[in-house]
Amino acid sequence: MKLPELKIGHLIAPVPIVQGGMAVRISTAPLAAAVANEGGIGLIAGTGMSIEELKAEIRKARDLTRGIIGVNVLFAAREFASLVKAAIEEGIDLIVSGAGFSRDMFAWGKSSGIPIVPIVSSARLAVMAEKMGAAAVIVEGKEAGGHLGTERSIREILPEVKKAVHIPVIAAGGIVDGKDIVEAFRLGADGVQMGTRFAASVESNASDEFKQLYLKSQHEDVILVDSPVGLPGRGLKSTFTQKLAAEGGAPIEKCVNCLKKCSRRFCIMAALTEATRGGDFSKALVFSGEMVEKIKEILPVKEIFRRLLAEVAEIKEEVKT
Repeated sequence: MKLPELKIGHLIAPVPIVQGGMAVRISTAPLAAAVANEGGIGLIAGTGMSIEELKAEIRKARDLTRGIIGVNVLFAAREFASLVKAAIEEGIDLIVSGAGFSRDMFAWGKSSGIPIVPIVSSARLAVMAEKMGAAAVIVEGKEAGGHLGTERSIREILPEVKKAVHIPVIAAGGIVDGKDIVEAFRLGADGVQMGTRFAASVESNASDEFKQLYLKSQHEDVILVDSPVGLPGRGLKSTFTQKLAAEGGAPIEKCVNCLKKCSRRFCIMAALTEATRGGDFSKALVFSGEMVEKIKEILPVKEIFRRLLAEVAEIKEEVKT
């Protein structure tokens, strides 16, 4: 059985898979374009980029695909408004907002005709977003990597959100294989977002060290970190996280003033950048979803899609019999 199309505003994705917008500079043009070329929705992570860098990534993605390309920006980022407006000026297909949202961004979307899709963690937030003008919502459970807004499983939250709103609902958190996709659709999802699986792809801009750490990690290696953003972050145990736990933080060598509000416990931008570029891993924070142990190979996006769709088809055939 073929998965349904995903409709968000005027956009129609032939395959209802959204690639997570992972910062810093993991989700760039090559990854987003590769996903879009397979019929999904590719996201460029704008957080941590300059305005010109984001514009350049959008243009590069446009050269690589005619598919759907969006931008994900962390609402807590100081340059949130400037980055979103820059993406709109470049004619991006949709905007995804992580870790919060504001009424202003829906007005920007309405005036430009670009769908706005916030990430939410409860039915209450989903209803608020719909009233403000969201074209869809991404519902993220505790299983997701990166900054989290809940301690509840996507399996609990998803049915509640689906009953509460009339816009498309995209499930996120712990979705790695075809079985996970089928389960999300059975719970009412109109689409799924996958981050960790695509971070471990050939086209991902993450360093080889980052990707190899994914392959080596077991379930017990996945931990929560108290992020200076003001939210818990799900990542992998490392020398750096052990230092944070033992010392309560890490010195900030140079503040780039990247957040609207920052606890200054450590520099989130520096830690994520070290992980992406494969720099000093004693200073690196590697974000990861809860089910990272399911990932056994670094694959091209095309092969990831082929396997996912084959797994979905096989599971649905088993259900019929």
